[in-house]
Amino acid sequence: MKKTLLITSMIMGGVFGSLTAQAASNVTLYGIIDIGVAVQKAGGQDTTVNMKSGTRSGSRWGIKGVEDLGNGYSVGFILEQGFNSDDGSVGNKWKDKKGEEVSGAFNRESKLYVQGDFGQIGFGRLGSLAGGAQSNNMLTGWALGTSYDAGSWTNFAKGNGRLNNAVAYVSPEFAGFKLSAMYSNGTNEDGAKWSDNIHYYGIGAQYTLGGFKNSLIFEAVDNKGVAATANSNTAYLINLGLGYDLGSWTPMFAYQYNWQDEGIKDHVFGLSSAVKVAGGTAKLGARYLLGKNDGAAQGAEDKRRAWTLNAAYEYPLSKRTLTYAYAGYADGSKALKKDVTKAMSQKDALRYNGFSFAVGVVHNF
Repeated sequence: MKKTLLITSMIMGGVFGSLTAQAASNVTLYGIIDIGVAVQKAGGQDTTVNMKSGTRSGSRWGIKGVEDLGNGYSVGFILEQGFNSDDGSVGNKWKDKKGEEVSGAFNRESKLYVQGDFGQIGFGRLGSLAGGAQSNNMLTGWALGTSYDAGSWTNFAKGNGRLNNAVAYVSPEFAGFKLSAMYSNGTNEDGAKWSDNIHYYGIGAQYTLGGFKNSLIFEAVDNKGVAATANSNTAYLINLGLGYDLGSWTPMFAYQYNWQDEGIKDHVFGLSSAVKVAGGTAKLGARYLLGKNDGAAQGAEDKRRAWTLNAAYEYPLSKRTLTYAYAGYADGSKALKKDVTKAMSQKDALRYNGFSFAVGVVHNF
C-alpha cells in the first residue's frame, strides 16, 4: 500500500510539475491553413485554374512564448514557418544578393524580445514596419491588407517584406499613439563587412483610439553591396494609412510615395472599405498608380500607369474557420501595358494587368 501511494505521488508530482513548467513558460503552438481554387489570367498569358495556398492568409505554423521576469519585465519569442498547403512545400522563400532562392526553418519570423515599461525591443528575422505582416507591422489604410494576391497593397505598391539581422523598438502606447523604429544590418544575408550588406531603416507612428486606426511610416533601403549592374542608390518609401470604424462599415484611405534616384518614382492611391453584410464582411477597394522610371532605357517608355478594382467577401463558419471569395481586375498602360507585363511571371504581371477569381477556406488553430 505504501509503495502504491509513493508511486502515485511521484507520478502526480511529475504531471503537476510538468504543467507548472508549461504554465510558467506560457508556450503556444498555433497556425493557419488557407486552401482554395484560383482562376487567373495575366498580361496576355493563358488562363490558369489551380489549387492555391495562402490566397487570403499565408499558411503557417508557429511557436510563441513569454516568461514573466518580475517587476513588469518579460522575455518572449516568436518562431513562425510558412508552408504551401496545396503541396506541403516550404513557403516564404527569399532571394539573396546573388538572386538565388533561400529558405529557413522559421522563414516568416524568428524573434526574441524583451518588454517592460520602456516598451519592447526585439531581434531576429522580422517583418518590416510597412510590410503588412508579422508582429512589428504598422501598415493601415487598405481594407484587403496584404491578402488576395493582386489585391494586396504591397503587391501593387512597393514593400520591403521581411528582414534578416534586424532589431526593432516599439514604444509604450500613450493617448492612442505608438512609435516604432527598425534597423537591419543585412536585409538578405551577412556580408564580410558592413559595406557589403543592404541595410534597412524604418520609423513609424500609429494612432489607434476609438474608431481611428491611422499610420505614417518612412522606410529606406541603402542598397550597399548590390550587384554592379543594379541601381545602388538608396530607395525610399512613405506610407500613409487612414481609417475610421463607423460600426457597420470602415472607410479607409492609403497613399504611398516610393522613389529612387535614377530609378522608379511612384505615387499610389487607394480608397477602400470593410462593410458588414449578411453575417460576414465585404471588402471593396480601388487603387491608382501614377509614376515614372528615370532609369528607363533611351527611347523606351518611362511613364507608369495602372489601376485596379478589388472585392472580397469573408464569412465565418465558426470562431476559427471562415470561407472567402475574391475577384480582382488590373489594367496597366504606358510602361505597364499588357504587351510589356506578359513577359513577367503570372504573379508579377497580375499586379498591373489581368483578372483573378478565388474561393477558399481558412482554418486557424
